[in-house]
Amino acid sequence: MPVTDPGFGSRLAAWEATHRSTIGVGEAGDRTLSDLEIASLYTRADRDLATPDADVGLPGEFPFTRGTTAAGYRDHLWVMGQYSGYGSPKETNARIKRLIAEGQKGFSIALDLPTQLGLDSDDPRAEGEVGKVGVPIDALQDMVELLDGIPLEHVRQIRTTANAIAPIALALFVAAAEVHGYRPDQFKVMFQNDVLKEYVARGTYIFPPEKGRRFSVDVIEYCAEHIPTWEPIEFCGYHLRDSGANAIQEIAIASANGIAYIDDALARGLDIDEFGESLYMFLSAHLDLFEEVAKFRAARRFWARLLKSRYGAHDDACRLNIFVYTLGSPQTAQEPLNNIVRIAYQAMAAVLGGVQTIATSAYDEAVQLPSDEAARISLRTQQILAYETGVPRSVDPLGGSYLVEDLTDRLEVAVQAEFDRIQDLGGAVAALESGWIAAQLEDEAYAVQRAIEDGDRVVVGVNRFAQTEDAPLRHRMRTDPSLERTQVERLRTLRAERDAGAVDAALGRVGTAAAGTANTVPSILEAVRAHATVGEICTALKAEWGVHRA
Repeated sequence: MPVTDPGFGSRLAAWEATHRSTIGVGEAGDRTLSDLEIASLYTRADRDLATPDADVGLPGEFPFTRGTTAAGYRDHLWVMGQYSGYGSPKETNARIKRLIAEGQKGFSIALDLPTQLGLDSDDPRAEGEVGKVGVPIDALQDMVELLDGIPLEHVRQIRTTANAIAPIALALFVAAAEVHGYRPDQFKVMFQNDVLKEYVARGTYIFPPEKGRRFSVDVIEYCAEHIPTWEPIEFCGYHLRDSGANAIQEIAIASANGIAYIDDALARGLDIDEFGESLYMFLSAHLDLFEEVAKFRAARRFWARLLKSRYGAHDDACRLNIFVYTLGSPQTAQEPLNNIVRIAYQAMAAVLGGVQTIATSAYDEAVQLPSDEAARISLRTQQILAYETGVPRSVDPLGGSYLVEDLTDRLEVAVQAEFDRIQDLGGAVAALESGWIAAQLEDEAYAVQRAIEDGDRVVVGVNRFAQTEDAPLRHRMRTDPSLERTQVERLRTLRAERDAGAVDAALGRVGTAAAGTANTVPSILEAVRAHATVGEICTALKAEWGVHRA
């Protein structure tokens, strides 16, 4: 037991009288990136004044402030799931295999923009974008080629950027796995599947918000009933943060979106205790180290209390899994090798915050698709953290830190206030459709950029300590233009050789499901097996649902 120091209070008062006002904070500022004030010293007195109901608890116990499991990373390390996908299914397959051979335990399939928007590679609107920022997946044959030779049973997690087309992606994974001799319960897939944030952050939406949300919930329902080991949705704060949100808005808006999906799922007759454990929140890791660590802890606690109070969920269903990607916006095109250091600190924050899955950016992402060298260094960054630093030895190693606990408390309070504000506006969808969320992100993004341009927020190598000449990239990454022509030709061959009558019949059943209230996944799975394309399936859905115009 600690020895009580009866003189501590008087000594602290004397210290503060002498030093508190004279200790400077230097050029870094005395506020976090989310504008929370930081004192020059924290002591146990600050914890005594913390939020009265703040509950640090123990790892693996509600409200999971200190982590979702008792053993943390001593049980098993986080999933190292790098973001991969470019050029063609064959090239993407080769890169994934290389990364797995180098120790990666999970991977994320980055889809190109036409695929994310439900356009086939031969659609005139796709010209020039095929394979540019991800891999084109037009039909079953592409997913079969992408997964060829990958030992799915040994991969801890597969992810994909599908949002507006998540049910189609689900069908493609199931059907392609069947071709390779796998059942869905032999491997695990996690879907991004958060279309609500697309309308304000990324822009890869197709249908009106109400229909888009229904499409997302189809995945939650189908997985709960047929593939409960899969992870059907990530409530995405990452893209909100990359669009300007601060840490408070990141968690609050992502949580509000999550509640909208859950409410819809419950209205279909699902039980929160049956699918709550499969839910993920996708957050960023920024550079404000202690605020980020506190953010992950506050997110778990806020979410656990929210699900308990709102739905009466069982403790296990309140356990929030967190997937983290090191935030892209702080990475700079100037002096790109500096990004290796930034990414390492961001990944450190995620590990200290006890998250379940991490993808680390590549140092050249501000300029191009990641080169092979950059992708390898990105993976090595996580491996060095895992095997050389000793950070994973203890669960929640910063738990009890006066600073971190104070930040955790204050972040939770601020997130609750922001979440309540969204609910007062009518919930996530109403706040989205009114333009309120977009306005919040725009205001915050403007303030951040103004602070950088005015020099109030230091960016090394950009507005401070900048070189007079840009350092050249070590490796240039270019997508071969011929890959688009090859993909288009593959698609034409497929259309000529498949059973057109079977495709038309299957697409008709997709339209019938969309026109009614049935879950669309079974009909889409049938269409995918018949070799209908992503664009054709989306066309059948558009005929019933229309499209969203910003």
